[in-house]
Formats: sequence, structure tokens, C-alpha cells
Amino acid sequence: MNAIDGLLYGFSVALSPGNLLAALIGSLVGTFVGVLPGLGPVGAMALLLSTTLTLKPVTAVIMLAAIYYGAMYGGSTTSILVNVPGESASVVTCFDGYQMAKKGRAGAALTIAAVGSFVAGSTGLIGLMLFAPTIAQFALSFGSPEYTGICLLGLIALTRISSQSFWKGLIVLGIGLALATVGMDQVSGRSRFTFGIVPLMQGIDLIPVAMGLFGVAEVLLVAEQAGGLPQISSIRLRELFPNGSEWRRSITPILRGTGIGFLIGLIPGPSATISAFASYDLERRCSKHPGEFGKGAIEGVAGPESANNAATSGAMVPMLALGIPFSPPTALLLAALIIQGVQPGPLLIQNNPEVFWGVIASMYIGNVALLILNIPLIGMWVSFLRTPQPILLAAIFTFVLIGTYSVNNSIVDLIVLMAMGCLGYIFRKLNFDVAPMILAIVLGPFMERSFRQSLYMSNGDLLVFLERPISAILLVLVIAFLIAPSVWRLTFGRRLQSPELSKK
Repeated sequence: MNAIDGLLYGFSVALSPGNLLAALIGSLVGTFVGVLPGLGPVGAMALLLSTTLTLKPVTAVIMLAAIYYGAMYGGSTTSILVNVPGESASVVTCFDGYQMAKKGRAGAALTIAAVGSFVAGSTGLIGLMLFAPTIAQFALSFGSPEYTGICLLGLIALTRISSQSFWKGLIVLGIGLALATVGMDQVSGRSRFTFGIVPLMQGIDLIPVAMGLFGVAEVLLVAEQAGGLPQISSIRLRELFPNGSEWRRSITPILRGTGIGFLIGLIPGPSATISAFASYDLERRCSKHPGEFGKGAIEGVAGPESANNAATSGAMVPMLALGIPFSPPTALLLAALIIQGVQPGPLLIQNNPEVFWGVIASMYIGNVALLILNIPLIGMWVSFLRTPQPILLAAIFTFVLIGTYSVNNSIVDLIVLMAMGCLGYIFRKLNFDVAPMILAIVLGPFMERSFRQSLYMSNGDLLVFLERPISAILLVLVIAFLIAPSVWRLTFGRRLQSPELSKK
């Protein structure tokens, strides 16, 4: 079916009562998670992944996807009102959004952020609708060597981009790949690294790992911090709407941010955060009032908020078209598909069109719902920020324990949960980014299987990865990600330190 027929079919799926309710619940939960400082979309999706096991595959993915893009919406609220980003992609919004709030324009900033998010999300979905089927059709010609290259590129690129220290990123990535090997060998059928523990024969489940790294670790980090949030700005209803000048100055940044965000979303890494910073830098360069940035420029809110929402649509393209996630949130969406017994990849559109088109159509519905609900519910979201921290942390921790145990009714899962929570806490204290570990646990088994299948095809000849053009190009990109920053530092670092250039 073509894109129009597919979208119409998707709406027939998404508008069913169960799927519509899942989209609305996911949007509200995602917005709340975005408003709540610290947890972030990955933590919320990890916490709620276990609750989707009893749902239909399309319903489960619709709800998790709604949490993903809903968190992008909600993250701007605390950035603007409290100067505390709800999630990492909203850090940039603090620069000018909070300054606008101090000038009494918090309502205008929140409205522009909501409208920009809606425009970017809806436009990005058009790109998702057009790009994903085309890429999926092209990917049908891929073999095991190509998939090995894509997985390796995704892991290395995310490690390089998301971690301040590449070596710290490699350590986290290595631990994730090691955890992915625990359990039954997919080829030989032998157990690996189970140490005689029968429940580990099935492997280490993603749910306790993700809940521990993000949920438990976040609870521990917040619990040790003294003090609360800054004083929250009050908003009057008449201040919610931007004036004519603010609307005019926001239109172009919203459109530019949409384009930047969608394109960066196609690249492995924390695309929402990167696109927000890229959009902010571009708007500052293009603005006729660069001196206003950092002091309350409306462009500094409109561009980044549009970019991080468009990036969510872009990030869905490789996940739905190739079955390869390029970011932790899409890795959890992929895990939800696998848990539900749906085979992701290029054949998803043919074998499970209700999942592919239903998710896209639900994202249209979710974006409209978020635009309608976000502005009237600002007061309610702000009230959540006044919830006593001990009560909030206790509720989150209890939900984590119940959610983890309910998946397999296994004490081993609870042990893994607490171990990962402690590990995540230590890593966060040492400034290790744990995102590569989540992606490694999801992609590790798939990459291992593709690698071994490639060697079987070639009778053990590693040149098979270089003899196929697409595989060779992917390996070149992997090598570029590995050595390019070092070469750049060696080349230009020496030039900058040379006496001749120092005198100049």
C-alpha cells in the first residue's frame, strides 16, 4: 500500500478505543515525566515496559512511543518555570525560557514551546511516513554483513557522541555487550556465564537492567541531594499567549528547528539533545538580535523545542525501517516489539502493517492531544513539582520493585535490578553515560547472530565484510568515528601550539 492508504489504515487502527486510550495515557504520562526533573523518557519507558506485557503489540508500542514524544513536550515546563530541565534535551530551553519567565513572559514561552513542538512533531511524522517505507524496501537487499555493520556503527557512534570520554563510553559499552552474552547461546544451545543459576539461562532481561540504571540510580541520586526545587513562577491566564512580535520571530526558528531535528534524528546518538543545541547555535547566528540570547530571546525557545521534538520522529525511522535503534528510547521500543513476539526489521511493514502505520497515526493523534492538553494543564503540572520528595521517591521505588518482579516472578530479576541500580549510581557519580549499555544489551545478541551468520556464509573469511559495498562503507564509517577525533586533535592541536601560529 502507498503512504496515503497506509496512513488511512493506521488511523483505523489508532482510533480504536484501546489504542486511542493508550496514546492519551502515554502522552499524559510522558508529559508528567518531562515535567518531573531527573527521570527522563528512558527511565519512564523502562519503568512502564513491564505494564505493556499484557497489551496487544500495537497498543504497547503506541503507549511507549507516546511517553517518548510526550516527555519531549513536558521537559520545557520546568526549564522555563524553575530553570531545572525535565530531561536532557530541555537543557537549552533553560537559557532563554527562564529569563523570559523572570520578565513575566513565562506563559508566552510555554505556548511557543507547545506550538513549536506540535509543528515539529507533525512535520517530522510526514518525513517518517515517507522515509521509513523507502528505507525498508532498500534494506530488503541487506544481508548479515550489512546488519553487522549497522549494529556496530550504531554502538560506536552512540558511544562517541553521547560520552564526554570515549574510553568511559567503551567501558560501559563493553559491560553491556558482556551482559548480552549471558544465557543460552543462540547457535550452539549451550549456556554461557550462568554460573549454574537456572533463571539466567534465559539471559538477563532488559527491564531490570533499564529500571536499575535509570529508576533506582535516579532515586539514589535525588535522595542524597539536599534542598528542593527553586521557587516556581506563577502564571496568569492572560499571560499565556505570545504577542504579535513573538509569533513573527518564532515562525522561522520553528521551521528551521524542525528540519535540523529530523535530520539529526536519523544519526546514531542522543539526537534530541544534539539537535536542540545545534538549533540554538544556528538561531543565535541567524538572529538579528544576537545580543538577546541568554537574556530572554523567544527564538532560543522556539528553535530548540522544535528540534528536539522533530528528532523523535527522525529517530523512529531506523528503528521501524531497519529494526536497528540508534538511541536508548528507540532501543526500549524495539525491546517492546521483541517481547511481544513481533519481528522488527524491513519486513515489519509487510508482516505487521497495523504496528507500523498504527504507531505513525497514533503519533499524529498524540501531538494534537498534547497541544490541546499541555497549556490548560500547566497549573496541574506545576503542582506536581510541589509533591514532597520523600513521598515521590518512595512511590517510584515501590513501582520499580513491583514492575520488575511482575515480569517473570523472579527473585533473580530483583537482584539484577539492585545491582544495576548501584552500578548506575556509581557510573553517574563518576560521569559515565549509561546509555550505550542499554543499546548494547538490545543490539548485542542481534549483532552476534549476524556476525556469526556472516562467517558461516564465507567459511570463516572476514573479507566478506569488505567484499560487499554497503558493509564496507559502514565499516569505513565505524573507523572514521573511532579515529577522526584523535586525528583532528593531533593535526589541529599541533598547529595551534606551533610558535608561528601562536605569534599570529
